[in-house]
Amino acid sequence: MQYVKVTFAITGQDAGDILMALLADAGYDGFEETGQELFAYIEQPKFDDHELKSIAEVSSINYKTELIPSQNWNALWESNFEPVIVADLCTIRADFHDIEITTPYEIIITPKMSFGTGHHATTQLMITLMNDVSFTGRSVLDFGTGTGVLAILAEMMGAAYVLAIDNDEWSAENARENILRNHCKNITVQQGSLDDVDKSTTDIILANINRNILLQYMPALYRKLSTGGTILMSGLLAEDEQAIIQAATNEGFIFHKIAGQSNWIAIIFKKI
Repeated sequence: MQYVKVTFAITGQDAGDILMALLADAGYDGFEETGQELFAYIEQPKFDDHELKSIAEVSSINYKTELIPSQNWNALWESNFEPVIVADLCTIRADFHDIEITTPYEIIITPKMSFGTGHHATTQLMITLMNDVSFTGRSVLDFGTGTGVLAILAEMMGAAYVLAIDNDEWSAENARENILRNHCKNITVQQGSLDDVDKSTTDIILANINRNILLQYMPALYRKLSTGGTILMSGLLAEDEQAIIQAATNEGFIFHKIAGQSNWIAIIFKKI
């Protein structure tokens, strides 16, 4: 599988965050940021030059594209992936990092081509809010699992069973590898969408995806969550707050808490 790498010239954090959100909605599944550039990656069959031009025109950002083989992606991840500590709760590192661990939880991952290395604000916000939720003995659905980081942490925090789903084949494979690497026993990975999950309810839902998918699946997420359950939503920009809260409360969710970082937000809702 070959990938298209798009390099954007950006002038600020907010511009990069908004651009990443637009690109994620368009199917781009890997991002890197430097001070003045954003690199975005998408599988070649999914690349749409017309759509990219439209996104760039809306953002008034210049870009260039290049075709790269997938093996270069993994080398790129390894050369740039640094350990990250989130909320003094969890250290996320690769197996080649040799560092002192001072947090209650440690997760070892090989990110490959999947979201969820722990570096992005949305993953950090989800982990921060997970610290406010009791996972002991609970069932969990990780909707859009990516690398499996949140599913792994949920089990480490006491979840009795975790279903981790992702519609991307590579992400599902990567999540399985990371779950084995962290010796998890109570996580099942399923490739597919929420439509493919059985109708039973779950105590906690972790949904770090994007605004459009959350809005599309809001009714299904409400049906999937048990009465008394908790759902954490992210992959959201600050300007998405009102639309998500309105849609969630219209469905029956009760707003509980919001957290923000670098123009990204995560929200906790309850079902009572």
